[in-house]
Amino acid sequence: MKILIASSIHPQAIATLGEKHDVVCAFNAKEEVLKPLLSDREVLIFRSGIKFTADVLECAPDLKIIIRAGSGVDNIDLNYVNQHGISLVRIPGPGAKAVAELSFAYMLALARNVLEANRLTHQGHWAKNELTGYLLTGKVLGVVGVGNIGSRVAHLGTAWGMRVLGCVENPSSARAEEFSKTGVQLVDCDQVLAGSDFVTLHVPLKTSTHYLINAQSLARIKKGAFLVNLARGGVVDELALLDALKAGHLKGAALDTHEAEGEGIVSPLAGLPNVILSPHIGAGTFDTQLEIGEIILKEMSAFTAPQN
Repeated sequence: MKILIASSIHPQAIATLGEKHDVVCAFNAKEEVLKPLLSDREVLIFRSGIKFTADVLECAPDLKIIIRAGSGVDNIDLNYVNQHGISLVRIPGPGAKAVAELSFAYMLALARNVLEANRLTHQGHWAKNELTGYLLTGKVLGVVGVGNIGSRVAHLGTAWGMRVLGCVENPSSARAEEFSKTGVQLVDCDQVLAGSDFVTLHVPLKTSTHYLINAQSLARIKKGAFLVNLARGGVVDELALLDALKAGHLKGAALDTHEAEGEGIVSPLAGLPNVILSPHIGAGTFDTQLEIGEIILKEMSAFTAPQN
């Protein structure tokens, strides 16, 4: 089959695909590059950081299957995909493990002033008696979006000895009972924000979640709490977050996803000492990308297998 790989995936997967298929790679290319490349492609593989609008997809009349090497689908026109009967395969599992672990890396770094301790020690200043922090054990973890990723974060929180509050888009008594068996108390979003020492965001970006964390919801967050966003940039109003941090309402924040992403873009939160910023690396582990590559190969084998 004719494949366009529009984002970097594991090199081993690319090499294996190339043995049986016609493979073209154009990682994070601009629209004017992608359009002609798509003209004869039957398979499209990509991650985040690149957007496929209907205008772009129209240039691929032979497209049969799209493989999203990750979780989110906010960067593809789903209406076009559904209307044209194109198969869409998502691979959310491997990245969920990596993102959940990174959530705790950020919470620990914020709670223990790891970045400041590192900076001062690099400068030769021994700030042992100047730096203090907080335990995660015994604190309340609030998970906004207890789905594929959020449920993993919640599970890790209970293992850490945290009390876990969570919310979902469509709550029910049955779901609440299921969550309670794993140590997660299902409440509404306002209760999560108001009652948590650490708030982590794990919702998809769509109309109902755009600026879910805005000036009003930030005001409802428990004073002195920490906010971690590994969902999507548009979930958080970053200027409102900036105000909340400068006012001292929040003790700190960490963001791996941003409203504007890419080379040369500077976050409005840059420069704040109690803010960690990273370039959308949530799923960026060797283990994760190797596993995603293996799943891509299995999906391609299944899709091209002879039908009985």
